[in-house]
Amino acid sequence: VALLMGISPILVSPMGLTGLCPLAGPCPTSSIHVYTPREVHGTVGSHVTLSCSFWSSEWISEDISITWHFQAEGSRDSISIFHYAKGQPYIDDVGSFKERMEWVGNPRRKDGSIVIHNLDYTDNGTFTCDVKNPP
Repeated sequence: VALLMGISPILVSPMGLTGLCPLAGPCPTSSIHVYTPREVHGTVGSHVTLSCSFWSSEWISEDISITWHFQAEGSRDSISIFHYAKGQPYIDDVGSFKERMEWVGNPRRKDGSIVIHNLDYTDNGTFTCDVKNPP
């Protein structure tokens, strides 16, 4: 039985550089471009890799953070299921993913990917990868 998981295709997060705006003209900005597959298919009981790669016009900060959110199919609510910050991965203790998730990303290689093991029908939904590269 196939399991369909939708992932947001592209998330662009502009980040303003406060205090650096000229008196006349536009304010310079930096951005991170995050790339994920449009859809990922898996089979109940198997595993899938949720790929998340990114590109930044700035160097990759030691303070980079990566957060994965999940919105179940038919639900309006989104929950955080994974967070990477200060060089450490943290699997959130909420929901059914806590025992089935594996961090396989490497921010130095611009990769924020995770693996979900032992897929279930309840995993159907939208997964979103959010990357922040301060400042």
